[in-house]
Amino acid sequence: MYAISKKSKYALRALLELARRYDQGPVLIAELAQRQHIPKKFLEIILLELRNKGILGSKKGKGGGYFLGRAPGSISVGEIIRSLDGPMAPVSCVSQSAYRTCAECEEEATCGIRAVMQDVRDAAAQILERESLADGLRREELLRQQQSKVPVYSI
Repeated sequence: MYAISKKSKYALRALLELARRYDQGPVLIAELAQRQHIPKKFLEIILLELRNKGILGSKKGKGGGYFLGRAPGSISVGEIIRSLDGPMAPVSCVSQSAYRTCAECEEEATCGIRAVMQDVRDAAAQILERESLADGLRREELLRQQQSKVPVYSI
């Protein structure tokens, strides 16, 4: 099954941190790296790539750093993953942007596996496009609230 890359995982963590600080000004890479336990050099590459894709903005000099280029509610998880990992199709013959025929497939039009994988691609894409950074923050808060209500028993 398709798994997102470490690059995308780190990007999502860093972008959630930036979403928490939306409208508070730029954040230094060193601070993001330290708070999210991401190697600084790797994070620099990721943030530069996201800036070049228009997801992030940056400011140089004193008071500089990175910031979200748009509101957290308008940046989808799917957009972030696709911008770093490329197509999210589980098999190449169902990819919308990087289609390649399967060498082992005799008749693509009637392939049952392809049909199932197309449904998987569509379901995953629908969820990832629907969920934004703002949704991620809301989910974190809900999970924190639920966690704080769990009684702790020890013997």
